[in-house]
Amino acid sequence: MSQPETRGFQTEVKELLQLMIHSLYSNPEIFLRELVSNASDACDKLRFEAVSDDALYEGDESLRIRVSFDEAAKTVTIEDNGIGMNRDEVIENIGTIARSGTKAFIQKLGQDKSKDLSQIGQFGVGFYSAFIVADEVSLTTRRAGMGPEHGVKWTSRGEGEYTLETVDKPERGTTIVLHLRDDHTDFANDWRLRSTIRKYSDHITFPVEMLKVPAPKADDAEEKTEETAEWERINDAQALWVRPKSEITDDEYTEFYKHVGHDWEAPLAWTHNRVEGKTEYTSLLYIPARAPFDLWDRESKQGVKLYVKRVFIMDDAEKLMPRYLRFVRGVIDSADLPLNVSREILQSNRVLDTIRQGSVKRVLGMLDQMASNDAEKYAKFWGTFGQVLKEGVGEDFGNREQIAGLLRFASTQAGSDEQNVSLKEVIGRMQEGQDEIYYIIADSYAAALASPHLEIFRKKGIEVLLLWDRIDEWLMSQLTEFDGKKFKSVTRAELSLDEAAEDEPEAKETQDALVERLKKTLGDQVDDVRISKRLVDSPACLVTTEEEMSLHLQRLLKEAGQAAPTVKPILEINPQHQLLQRAANETDDARFEDIARVLLGQAALAEGGHLSDAADFVTRLNRLLV
Repeated sequence: MSQPETRGFQTEVKELLQLMIHSLYSNPEIFLRELVSNASDACDKLRFEAVSDDALYEGDESLRIRVSFDEAAKTVTIEDNGIGMNRDEVIENIGTIARSGTKAFIQKLGQDKSKDLSQIGQFGVGFYSAFIVADEVSLTTRRAGMGPEHGVKWTSRGEGEYTLETVDKPERGTTIVLHLRDDHTDFANDWRLRSTIRKYSDHITFPVEMLKVPAPKADDAEEKTEETAEWERINDAQALWVRPKSEITDDEYTEFYKHVGHDWEAPLAWTHNRVEGKTEYTSLLYIPARAPFDLWDRESKQGVKLYVKRVFIMDDAEKLMPRYLRFVRGVIDSADLPLNVSREILQSNRVLDTIRQGSVKRVLGMLDQMASNDAEKYAKFWGTFGQVLKEGVGEDFGNREQIAGLLRFASTQAGSDEQNVSLKEVIGRMQEGQDEIYYIIADSYAAALASPHLEIFRKKGIEVLLLWDRIDEWLMSQLTEFDGKKFKSVTRAELSLDEAAEDEPEAKETQDALVERLKKTLGDQVDDVRISKRLVDSPACLVTTEEEMSLHLQRLLKEAGQAAPTVKPILEINPQHQLLQRAANETDDARFEDIARVLLGQAALAEGGHLSDAADFVTRLNRLLV
């Protein structure tokens, strides 16, 4: 044994521990689910590594998890004979949280201390849930394949420091001892532990064992010893996904999801399928009810677990599911992949390509069914994962049409900012002869709804989709048509509503003269000045051509600190507006310039843009007011 070494936790770990120690949680039993789940992962990893090196079993291939308690000492012990850890792995896995988004996650938890840590498993730090019920935790571990003298003992009271020491550990694996807080000593109880394990860990694929409780005997009650004690399995220990669907209850599906998804809440939906033929595999895939904290981290390594003949291979196989479906949880068990499959082999494996294609079809089909049969549930899904699903339009060309059918929008017809309008509904409401789906992208719902570009559409009763998510510019650059109908931005200069527009009574020569005078006055600030067919109440608006970047996208790029080409807008005017009629009759060139520049500034502001010279705009506006 070595002298104990004291180390400090990483700052984020300290904050996480303080949240658990000093906050109230409605579900303290979450700790047992997380620690048993971690033990299961350790057994999975040993079984996988032993495929290529069976010496790691050290003569004992029987993998199991054991849970025990000592009522007098107020302790609970969780032990496994899985892969174990060496000293460096203990420091890396328990003393540090080296993951992006850590700070934001902890701050989110701290904002509502009345909630339990139901996301802790999704975050990948389930071990720390031990401090919900314990005021001291010790962990003793040895990595499989290393000698007994390489055992490591980790101890902490969760107060900013932990101690490490080298110890002898004859058996491989990990043992965790929790010294329970006074208000959680109820867990040092056989019935409480058994019922909690059966509730949350029944589908762990390794035996979870507890000491068998012997029938009471008055004459030898004091003769029980550890040597005569018998361990018994208390969980089902059968891979749920290999069982026939007809034998699995909804509650069993839900509890398995909570295990595999490290979630506390029931899933929205799931699909369980066995595929036979050229490629044989079983899939059990879930749609969560809420987003994990790292949903927007496209490099996050959580998702679908890959098994081969019920042997766990990896839990972050990128090729099992595309990035736009990264919220999907579950398992895929293949009968055709080799047990010693590597990430390199997975990158170019035809079997995996087939499994991926089939699994994506299953998920999209499940979403189609949800959208058709349960609008309320689908609305919840869309509110949580809609922006992620939009990524699929550009990433998955083969399923683009189906993904587009799952998209939901707000529209001028809906009357609220709820995104619940499908493209099929829009097409079903199209006016006779209309062959384009119209849309506008703005900074917010209010900005989109108030845009002057919509005036002629309102007048003619034509529906327009309202978009304001940051991803929408990219989305509409990828989504060019749906069901034979092309998409058209109402802010593009090439917009043609000539058939619907009324003839302008203003004499053509007067309009042409006004246009030429505005062009000359505004100079290189605009690309062109034109008479508008889309304006009814507003004096002017800005548009761009199909080939040029939209003004909204230019602003987004600049706000993100990226270089964006400067595109000169086209100024469209409404000759019937009083301000334009006043401009047409203005003989003073200086006042005409004030009107022209105020018109341009107003049009930019209506687009959600910024004025290049706000002081000049205010000065000219004041002069006109005076």
